Amino acid sequence: MSTTPPSPSWLWSCPENDPALASLLDVLVEGGHLRRGGKSDPEICFESSAVAGELRVSAQNGGWTIVYGGLPAAARGLSLVLAGVEGGGHCSFKNTGIMLDASRNAVMRVETVKLWMRQLALLGFNCFYLYLEDTYELPGEPFFGYKRGGYSAEEIRELDAYAERLGIELVGCIQTLGHMHQILKWEAYAGVRDTDGILLAESDATYTLIDKMFAFWSSNTRSRRIHIGMDEATELGRGQYADLNGPVPKFEIFSRHLQRVTALAEGHGLQPAIWSDMFFRLGNSAHDYYSRNTVIPENVRKQIPEAVELVYWDYCTKDEDFYREWISKHRELGKEPVMASGVWTWARFWYDHKTTEDTVRPCLAACRNENVREVFFTMWGDGGSYCEFDSAWAGLAFAADLCWGGAGQPSTIAPLLSAVTGIDYEAVVELSREAMSDPTGGTELRPATVLWDDLLLGIGWQGVAARNPLLWEEGAAHWKALAADCRSKAETQTLPDFSYFAAVLEQASTKALFRSELVRAYADRDHEALKKLSKEEIPLLRQGLDELGKTFRKQWLRRNKPFGMETFQMRLGGMRARLDEVAIRLEEFLAGTNESIPELETREKLAGGHSVAYYYWLATGSSVI
Repeated sequence: MSTTPPSPSWLWSCPENDPALASLLDVLVEGGHLRRGGKSDPEICFESSAVAGELRVSAQNGGWTIVYGGLPAAARGLSLVLAGVEGGGHCSFKNTGIMLDASRNAVMRVETVKLWMRQLALLGFNCFYLYLEDTYELPGEPFFGYKRGGYSAEEIRELDAYAERLGIELVGCIQTLGHMHQILKWEAYAGVRDTDGILLAESDATYTLIDKMFAFWSSNTRSRRIHIGMDEATELGRGQYADLNGPVPKFEIFSRHLQRVTALAEGHGLQPAIWSDMFFRLGNSAHDYYSRNTVIPENVRKQIPEAVELVYWDYCTKDEDFYREWISKHRELGKEPVMASGVWTWARFWYDHKTTEDTVRPCLAACRNENVREVFFTMWGDGGSYCEFDSAWAGLAFAADLCWGGAGQPSTIAPLLSAVTGIDYEAVVELSREAMSDPTGGTELRPATVLWDDLLLGIGWQGVAARNPLLWEEGAAHWKALAADCRSKAETQTLPDFSYFAAVLEQASTKALFRSELVRAYADRDHEALKKLSKEEIPLLRQGLDELGKTFRKQWLRRNKPFGMETFQMRLGGMRARLDEVAIRLEEFLAGTNESIPELETREKLAGGHSVAYYYWLATGSSVI
């Protein structure tokens, strides 16, 4: 089984006036990425450059020279040395980083985050946004982090200190308005609840709570920046707020809330940043972030606090000109935007390279042409964070290459990623391209669509197969072949966990064929075929669920705290129970006890279905609770 390749022993020399570089090297030695050598070992000579973001790496006399303009350049230069590659590049951005979602069930263990920080530094990143809605232990608020694996103050301080040694800025990325469903579900927070997921604006109790949040982050991190969220709160003012205050324009509520929260942040010496979408959403009737019909009133623009940074997030746009237009719109608000693109890990079992490449490439081109100074790449966990997140290192390496002036070519990225993580870039990307599109080359059918779909209800089936009845059968054959390839890769590669994705693909393949045959056999009243499904195929699906459960648990616990794992396991348990139900219903139908199976009495596909494979959309037409 492969691991991160052992580094040869090195000597190194660096400018005496660069203690940050010495600190970085010490951490990399402790983490096993470097080994201190003796007099007979090759030497790495670091030479500081006055040009920010410059990187030149060359092999000389059996050793290496790294000319670097800043610590991120020095760290990335080490990656090239470890890969045995001459080259370099130039990063025009002051800050590049990632935002890791630790609120959608998966909370990475501290040691895992440290490993990620080391590898991110070696790729040339210098910023780490840690997204925590309620997954941190807030003093005086026992439900924060409760049964969620929330980080303690001690853990945050430990991560912050480690990041600082690597030259990485750890920035808290929290919520102070929307996306607070998990904490607001507790009755203890009824007094600060506007709607199910939105805090009650203009309530003293709300600002007391937010003040505690700022005290936590101000005390436990060195960074004076904090991301305070405030995105997608379109139901603002429609719940308890309306009961208390009557109808008030959302712009007014939002602006007053932002001003008050900003003052609290500044009181703790923090500079807040917010996702910018609410200004744009509230400026058009459709509440669309990307509507060209958006009109932001002048009085609202003037009320944006001077201290607040705006983060322009966009994970779907494939047009460089659109990015440039929206960057300009942010500047019209009097702000220099921070750009947030995405490395696609959400609502997927495996990193999605095609979508990442199609969006990150034009985004970074626009940012470079518009002289944007900071970019970061979000890694969301929507749907439960069941993605094999280590597969996303391929996306991070791709994004880093573009940030440093590369062309995103596998020949450049692959050796560097292998040297840093031991991951085979081309193997991950090839699998991603094959698995994330349907056999006809479109994007209608993904493994998650089939896996979450209920065998009897067939909500996903109606949305896809009704348009192309053969698509699921074609998908089944396609995934079966990919699963065999995954099994082969799992024999020689430790990371990512190819065996996990193999189990996903195998179950999706078996289930797709089962559903196709079930619909056909039931329509034809083919009792022999239905009997075969009951006696032979259902046991195979049960075995597949067991294998999926084992591999999921393994890859989850390798990386994360155990909290949140139960959600996926409950889904598997539910699917197993539904398999039992299918067996019973088939038995009753074949015995003549029931004359029909109502769920299989199909009708034409309804318009307005779902295009994203979320469990709660596909598993049932009823409430998931």
